[in-house]
Amino acid sequence: MKASLIRGLTGLLIALALAALAAFAAPAPQAHAATDIDTIAAALRESPVYVDPAASAQLSTSAADDLTQKIEKADKPILVAVLPADFPSENLFQNLRTATGITGLYAIRLGDSFDARADSAVMSRTAVQNLVTSVQGENATTQLNDFTDRAVTNIGGSGPASWSGGDTGGGVSTAALITAGAVIVAGGAGAYTLVRRNRHRREQEQQEALDKLRVVVDEDITAFGEELDRLDFHPGEAGANDVMRADYERALDAYEQAKSRMAEARHPEDVRAVTEALEDGRFSLAVLAARREGRALPERRAPCFFDPRHGPSVADAPWTPAGGASREVPVCAADRARLADGADPAIREVETDYGRRPYWEAGPAYGPYAGGYFGGGILPGLLVGTLLGSMMSSPSYAADYGSGYGDFGGGYAGGDVSGSDFDPGDFGGGFGGGGDFGGGGDFGGGF
Repeated sequence: MKASLIRGLTGLLIALALAALAAFAAPAPQAHAATDIDTIAAALRESPVYVDPAASAQLSTSAADDLTQKIEKADKPILVAVLPADFPSENLFQNLRTATGITGLYAIRLGDSFDARADSAVMSRTAVQNLVTSVQGENATTQLNDFTDRAVTNIGGSGPASWSGGDTGGGVSTAALITAGAVIVAGGAGAYTLVRRNRHRREQEQQEALDKLRVVVDEDITAFGEELDRLDFHPGEAGANDVMRADYERALDAYEQAKSRMAEARHPEDVRAVTEALEDGRFSLAVLAARREGRALPERRAPCFFDPRHGPSVADAPWTPAGGASREVPVCAADRARLADGADPAIREVETDYGRRPYWEAGPAYGPYAGGYFGGGILPGLLVGTLLGSMMSSPSYAADYGSGYGDFGGGYAGGDVSGSDFDPGDFGGGFGGGGDFGGGGDFGGGF
């Protein structure tokens, strides 16, 4: 299997190299300024940086090559175009995004002006605005490098598969192409090894996350077992009926399911089924307790947001995370009283590399943990503005920790070829508007 895959890759690379040699056998055309979007788009589909011949004084060939290597090494969907000042700017970003078809972050240096737009799947409009504003007034080389350095830290997705580390402009000698082709062919096996190494690293990271998560979930399972003991229900006790016994059986089944599913968990995403079982079991216990005490049966509600071990919530209460916006979260009776008294709720904290932190600030593995307790429908609203919510909204999250949590991300990820399937609002606005905060962040209109 490995040998056949390597032979297949090698054959494909040879064919590509021969095709490229044939193309370069024809006389090289004279350099001239690009006059249409398609020319720029075709270049950006092959390499992350395009410098129009008429704007070559803005960014040297060596500087363009260095920037290209930086973007390709980071493996991020950042596309850069350097164009002359008189290049038509009307609807430029929208038209270029349509022509390339690549989901990503687009940066354009137009003469001495600079602006950028991005698909919201890879970067929010606010983040783009902040990046553009932070590099205004710099020369082209410094500006594009600073912009790229800052963008790679928070952009989602990977570079498109069509990028091959090609040249950003000018001709390529046949001898250089032959040498490059030989290196590519010889490196086929090495590329396969690199893929395997990256896969192993990813699996190791997921295993480490699962190991940390297992400690927390085991604590939740133990806490539920203790609740079963405290309830001290006996199917044959006086006053017990078939409905109560059914409630109790559901709670016991949930307890056993949680233990078995946790024992079988191999990835962080597997934990979601465990916390789903615990949530169902705790509600069954709450119903049973109400029946025994002759109270009205509780409404089926989400668990207490601050600590799901508190059981089903009784109401929604306003809560504002540090640095975030206020939102309504489900709370248990005890935490509702604490908040009403101006006290802090009893928050579920877990161990992290930075000490004990609330579970929504503890890392990406807690997405499945929260997803099982709260389901996909309400989870995005609860976590917006938190560290976990930001992680789950990134396009790469689903690949590592699963999907189906509600309105987190989705659609095309960075580097995907989506053609004209994108939100035009992400690429609208007049040139220079990307860093303009005076207009209230309006991205409408032309560009």
